[in-house]
Amino acid sequence: MPEQSIEMTPDSSVYKALLESTKAIPWKINWQTMAFEYIGPQIEALLGWPQDSWKSVEDWATRMHPEDQEWVVNFCVKQSECGVDHEADYRALHRDGHYVWIRDVVHVVRDDSGEVEALIGFMLDISERKKTEEKLIALQKKLEEYSFKDGLTGLSNRRMFDTVIEDTWLSAQRNRQPLSLILLDIDHFKQYNDLYGHIQGDECLRRVSSVLAKAIKRPKDFVGRFGGEEFVIVLPESDADAAVRVAERCISELLREQIPHADNSASQLVTLSMGIGTIIPSQNDSLTEFLATVDGRLYEAKDAGRNRIVAA
Repeated sequence: MPEQSIEMTPDSSVYKALLESTKAIPWKINWQTMAFEYIGPQIEALLGWPQDSWKSVEDWATRMHPEDQEWVVNFCVKQSECGVDHEADYRALHRDGHYVWIRDVVHVVRDDSGEVEALIGFMLDISERKKTEEKLIALQKKLEEYSFKDGLTGLSNRRMFDTVIEDTWLSAQRNRQPLSLILLDIDHFKQYNDLYGHIQGDECLRRVSSVLAKAIKRPKDFVGRFGGEEFVIVLPESDADAAVRVAERCISELLREQIPHADNSASQLVTLSMGIGTIIPSQNDSLTEFLATVDGRLYEAKDAGRNRIVAA
């Protein structure tokens, strides 16, 4: 392969040999002609394109991922015009069609009058670093997921509920739309644990959670574990009738499960008590007071004998 020419001082051949023995790929572009005056032979091993095929910045720009091309070119041109050294990470096209993550480190060379004369720099393969970063991002997302999920049931946890209810409340307030909330409790769950043991109690919680998840039909609806044997359902843009229908569906779905509970005074099966509230919140309404109202209705259902729904 013919080697591109580059002006060298008598001793610079030593530096050239050193540069071409590293993984970093040296290059030089003439600012006036926008032509490559030099690029290291390592470029062929990294990207597959022959050294002598890098003629101008057009070759550099077109061998770039379409999603990166515009912003990288614009950024590098702007920084170079201002005489500012800079770096850019982008995906470069390999000759066989796949992409390689590159970091270009650019130094702007000026002439005696201060005008930009040339750009010199290094291309570095950062593919492995990017893979590591992507793994860390994926791990971070997983950790965030876990921090908002109840480990036992797989439902969203109280922390997630606090975020969802606040956002839903503000949206309902802003759009003047109804918001319904269901608080529900497994009846006599302490007695269930005492009778069947905590391992069976955990299984009961998982089965009830599955029932509740199946009972809500819209993607915008939310079901979570509020704590212990208590659960919560948030129904945006749902009036009181719609909320009662969801609550009734929870009861009928749970009945199909036929989970025995010999110490349940309301039934010989696992049952639920529910409190429901619906509101079109105004600026004068308080989310805390609304939650307290719904919680009060849940306790009314318990006081009235359990295995029932109390709504306004």
